[in-house]
Amino acid sequence: MFPGRWSPRAFDGAAMPETDLLTMLEAARWAPSSINLQPWRFVYGLRDTPEWARLFALVEPSNQTWVQSASALVVLVSKTMRTRSDGVEVTSRAHAFDAGAAWAMLALQARLMGYFAHAMGGITVDLVLPILGFPDNGYRPEVAIAIGHAADPAVLTDEQRLREVPNQRKPLAETVFKGMFRPE
Repeated sequence: MFPGRWSPRAFDGAAMPETDLLTMLEAARWAPSSINLQPWRFVYGLRDTPEWARLFALVEPSNQTWVQSASALVVLVSKTMRTRSDGVEVTSRAHAFDAGAAWAMLALQARLMGYFAHAMGGITVDLVLPILGFPDNGYRPEVAIAIGHAADPAVLTDEQRLREVPNQRKPLAETVFKGMFRPE
């Protein structure tokens, strides 16, 4: 399952049943999280809906060229604060880590259902919170996620088409160290 998960840009633009997207978000809900805080918050829109338009406007123009053909668009925001047992509000050190785990579960569930999910940092970060109704502080935009069925890369620009292949991963020896980190 893991090598089959990658992030294409070529989507076919087909409508997605909301139940399919909710199944992916349900998988994300089951991600592990530090002290079970579950700091992820997902805001979604299906293509050709008012929600889609609001989310699409947050995507940087360079990504809009390919995101426009996705079936669903999701913005992932993490809750950065937590309340300790003594009632004091503190920064949650693991909020982004946990949100990333939720994204991974969503992406894997998408693949199990025949879809692809492509997360991107190319969003207008300073507009995400106010446009999506989040408070000014205590939340951090992480990524937007385009989801849909893969299409023929011919729908992409020449530049995008050159990048439309699964990325290879570094060998384990470059990212895993027994007992102590060894600089590259």
